[in-house]
Amino acid sequence: MADEQTVREYRTEELAEAAGIPVRTLRFYRERKLLPPPRREGRIAWYDEHHLARLRTIAALLERGHTLGGIAELTAAFESGRDVSQLSELLGMGWSEETPVRLTPEALADYFEGEVTPENLAASLALGYVATDGDEIVHISRRLLDVSSALVREGVPLAAVLETGRRVREHADAMAGLFADLVAAHLPDGEAALTRLRPLAKSVVEAELAMAMDRTLAARRTLENAPQPQPQAS
Repeated sequence: MADEQTVREYRTEELAEAAGIPVRTLRFYRERKLLPPPRREGRIAWYDEHHLARLRTIAALLERGHTLGGIAELTAAFESGRDVSQLSELLGMGWSEETPVRLTPEALADYFEGEVTPENLAASLALGYVATDGDEIVHISRRLLDVSSALVREGVPLAAVLETGRRVREHADAMAGLFADLVAAHLPDGEAALTRLRPLAKSVVEAELAMAMDRTLAARRTLENAPQPQPQAS
């Protein structure tokens, strides 16, 4: 049965019926390049489960307020994105403790309501936060997904979250380099020591970040409570 589902194909009328749309709408989507080209066998066009999934995604995104033009741009960004086969590189070849999350495009739109634009999707792909796997999107980290969506729900634009994430990564790479250099300079077993002592590096970063946040809050309170200079009489 699984093999039959994998290779199932639809004629135009069958695909339209399965997706719950008129044939003319299907043809319109194809003309707008919202659907990949079908397999041709003479004059017959054959569609598969990927086309059906795309039609369901289009319907879901339309329900969420996206325009057809916006969906077309999202589709182009999605199809030119980083493939999930590169996730092992992005995750550090097995070093990372992060858990990837599989999402449909409409589920991603639900996480970031109104913020899933072609620009933000392209930025996420460039950062390696998301990758594509067939009709699904794979987010590199459950924790990063939850944090970024929480910030967006608080009112922070997703574009600003992504730019901050890019800058945080630069600092994180620098900190990781510092710790790796420290271990390499003083311990003989190299990578094994780095793996063994990795929790220590995380503890240092968490402690320093917590204290840095305290210093930042204290400095801002001091600035807010400082007496304002009075204008001098002329």
